[in-house]
Amino acid sequence: MSLSRFLSIIAIFGFCLFPAVAGAQGMDDAKLTSLVQALAGDNFDETSTAVSGLAKSAAPRAAAILNALSAGDLYVSKADRSVFIGMRDGSDYAATDPLSGAKLPPVPRNTAEKIKVNNRLRRDIAAAIGGLTLMSGDAAERRSAAEAILKNRDPDSIALLDQALSSEKDAGIKLLMQRAKAAAVLNSSAPDDMKIAAIAEIKSGNGREALGLLTPLAGVEGPVGQAASAAISSINAELEIWNGIQNVIYGLSLGSVLLLAAIGLAITFGVMGVINMAHGEMVMIGAYTTFVVQQIIRTSMPGLSEYSLLLALPAAFLVSGAIGVVIERGIIRFLYGRPLETLLATWGISLVLQQATRSWFGASNVQVGSPSWMSGSFDAGMLTLTWSRLWIIVFALSVFAVLQLVLKKTMLGLRMRAVTQNRRMASSMGIRTPWVDALTFGLGSGIAGIAGVALSQIANVSPNLGQGYIIDSFMVVVFGGVGNLWGTLVGAMSLGIANKFLEPFAGAVLGKILVLVLIILFIQKRPRGLFALKGRAIEA
Repeated sequence: MSLSRFLSIIAIFGFCLFPAVAGAQGMDDAKLTSLVQALAGDNFDETSTAVSGLAKSAAPRAAAILNALSAGDLYVSKADRSVFIGMRDGSDYAATDPLSGAKLPPVPRNTAEKIKVNNRLRRDIAAAIGGLTLMSGDAAERRSAAEAILKNRDPDSIALLDQALSSEKDAGIKLLMQRAKAAAVLNSSAPDDMKIAAIAEIKSGNGREALGLLTPLAGVEGPVGQAASAAISSINAELEIWNGIQNVIYGLSLGSVLLLAAIGLAITFGVMGVINMAHGEMVMIGAYTTFVVQQIIRTSMPGLSEYSLLLALPAAFLVSGAIGVVIERGIIRFLYGRPLETLLATWGISLVLQQATRSWFGASNVQVGSPSWMSGSFDAGMLTLTWSRLWIIVFALSVFAVLQLVLKKTMLGLRMRAVTQNRRMASSMGIRTPWVDALTFGLGSGIAGIAGVALSQIANVSPNLGQGYIIDSFMVVVFGGVGNLWGTLVGAMSLGIANKFLEPFAGAVLGKILVLVLIILFIQKRPRGLFALKGRAIEA
C-alpha cells in the first residue's frame, strides 16, 4: 500500500472515531484533501467511509463534492491520482478543484477515469447529502434531505435530525423529520423503549411506507417485535378501508367514462329505438377533432395551447353532430321500424368511418396533448389521485347536468320528450317528428363527440377507439333503462364501481364477464331496466 493511501485511510478513520473533536476544532485542508482523495479508493467500502467522513466534516464544499460523485462528474487522474470535478468539453474535461471550486487546466479525457458508484453507495451519498442540507434555508432542500434519510435510515443522522428539529418551523417538514428520525432509531442499537416510541411515530405516517419500515421487525422477539406486529395489524386494517375508498373513486372514474360514452346513445336509442352500431365512431371522430384543433393551435396560435381542450369541445360537438344528422337523414330515416336492417346499416357505416379515418390520418395512434391543469397528481389521505381522473368525473357530471337542462328547459327538449312518450300523438299535435329525429340523432352524436374529447386524455386515439366502448355503452343503457338519463347515470356508476371491486379477485376480463352475467340476470327480472320510461305508447 502506498504511503499517501495509508495516510488517507488513517485520516478517514480518525475523523470517524472523533467526530465531536473534529467538529469543534474544524478540519484542516490536509485532512479534507485526504478525504477527497479517498473517494477514489480501491473498493466501494473505502469510498463509503470517505463519504461519511466528508459529510461529518461539514466542509463548505462537501455537498457539491458528494453531488458530483452521485451524478458521475467526479474523476481521478491516472497519473497522480488527484481528484477533480469534470465536465466533458470536446476531447478534454473542464476541470474544477473539488475543495476550492477554482478552475483547473483542462484534463485530456484519456488521462482520467470516472469514480464509480453502486446502488448502496448512492444511498449512502443521498443520506450524507441529506444530513448536510437539513439546516438549509431552502424548504425544498430540507424536505428532500429528510426524505433521503427516511429512505436510507442512517443512525448517524439522528443527532443531525435532533438539531434540525429544534429549529424547524414548517409543520410538514418537521413531521417528515420526526418520521425520518424514527426510521433511523429503528435501524440503530437504541433501547427498546425508544424503538417502541419510534414504531408509534412511524405508524402515524403513510400506511404503505410504514409497512415497509415495520415488516422487518415483526419477527423480532421481545416487546419491539410485538409492538411492530400490532402496528402492522392496525395499518393493514386501515389500508383495507382506504382500498375500498380507492375502488369506489376509481369506479366513479370508470363510470364517468362509461357515462360519457353512453349518454348520447341513451338519447338516440330511447327516442328512436335505433340500434346505432356507429355510435363508437362518433366518439372516435370527437377525439380526432381534438387532435386537429390542437394541431391548428400549435401552428397558428401557440399561446392558446393550454386552452386547446376547451376550444375542442364545441368543435367536436358540431363535427360529430353534423355527421350524425347526415347519417340520419341519408340512411337511417328509411329504416325506421326495421331494427335488424338498422343494426346492419349502422355497422356498415362504422366500418366506412373507420376506414376513412385510416385513409386520412393513418392507421397508427395520434398524439393528443394534455394541458398542465390535467397533469400530475395529489394525495388524499393514503390515496394518490391524478388530476385527469378527477377532471373527467367533474366533466361527465357537467355534461349530464347541461343535457338535463336542455331536455327540461328548451323547446327541443320538450318535443323530444313528447316524441319519446307518444310519437303519434306528438305528430298529430303538429310536431315535425322527422326533424325531431334528425336533431335528436345529431344531439346524441354531438355528445358522443364531446366524450371523445375526454377519452383522448386517457385512451389511445386511433381509428378503433370507439370499438372499446360501444358494447359497454349498450350495457349501461339497457341496465339503467332505455331512454332514461338518470338510469344511464346510475347504471354507468354502478357498473364502474362493480368492475373495480371485481377486478382484484377475478381479473379484468373475467370481471367484465361476471358483470355481463349479472346484467343478464337482472334484465330477466326487470326487462325495462332500473328506471323504465312511462307513457301510454310505451306501456301499450
